[in-house]
Amino acid sequence: MTETELSRLAGTVRPVAADALEAAQARLDKLTKPPGSLGRLESVARRLAAVQGTTRPAIRKKRIYTLAGDHGVTEEGVSAFPREVTPQMVLNFLRGGAAINVLARHVGAEIVVVDLGVDHDFQGVDGLVHAKIRRGTRNLSREPAMARDEAVQAVGVGVDLARRAAEDGIDLLAVGEMGIGNTTAASAILAALGGLDPEQAVGRGTGVDDDGLRRKADAVRRALAVNRPDPSDPLDVLHKVGGFEIAGMVGIFLGAAVRRLPVVVDGFISSSAALVAVRMAPAAEDYLFLSHLSHERAHARLLDLLDRDPLLVLEMRLGEGTGAALGLTLVEAAARLLSEMATFSEAGVASKGA
Repeated sequence: MTETELSRLAGTVRPVAADALEAAQARLDKLTKPPGSLGRLESVARRLAAVQGTTRPAIRKKRIYTLAGDHGVTEEGVSAFPREVTPQMVLNFLRGGAAINVLARHVGAEIVVVDLGVDHDFQGVDGLVHAKIRRGTRNLSREPAMARDEAVQAVGVGVDLARRAAEDGIDLLAVGEMGIGNTTAASAILAALGGLDPEQAVGRGTGVDDDGLRRKADAVRRALAVNRPDPSDPLDVLHKVGGFEIAGMVGIFLGAAVRRLPVVVDGFISSSAALVAVRMAPAAEDYLFLSHLSHERAHARLLDLLDRDPLLVLEMRLGEGTGAALGLTLVEAAARLLSEMATFSEAGVASKGA
């Protein structure tokens, strides 16, 4: 994918139709319940119905994409875990032993693991989508994390993943990530696009102590000073302070929106990717469902910028797509309620005011 093609793609994203939202609401109002009594499940159902273009939305096949990449900023001591954990966890995903595997099995979703930039040679490893751009980003606190064309290439991988999902008949996607150091990259994106001071944008991530938290804030501050990312150009922000897996998620969000495929966003890191995607194509927001408010302290600021409410608050901060997996179940539940509940007339139940 070229930058011109990416710009053209972003320009094709259209918001869901207002009349489709109205039709879904009309059906919700006829179901055997007091109006609004299912709370936010009703708003989820309404938007999902509009995305699918039907008043009877259906979720038959679900897929979770877990994207992996390494980060040069780990040189600054911003993580409680060493960089070697990224490839070790990728192999754990492929063996089915991680939290995301357990939750994917629990919710009946397929999991697909993608290497976009892990600093490891996975040659000959089965079950992995091999899409490595390079072996980790550069140290964003000293230079741009990626070349601009590398970021575009990673976004293109995500667009292709969304296309594959649509062609495979997937009705609902979820995304997550793995990459030691990626909360620092996500914090830098938030600081750049949200105008936040680095201290407001960073959190403890994998569990850093107070000194580690100060190192993260300092790394973000230096990244902004050295790279001067332009908040009016989301791609500039992405390539200078982002990551390969973050760029891949941006591509999934944009590609899914083009194909009218709903996506459940995971936590802090995937939300930073969602913010980049929405800044590139504002209408993409209609196709995103935010699964949860994580324990990462700046996540609430990110969700404010996205102007969407999370479905859950469970104090999670693992990533991998774990929160998104749980969010899948709520989106599916909302679809079934709208599609399968009887109306007052069908059930022979007197409606309000009858």
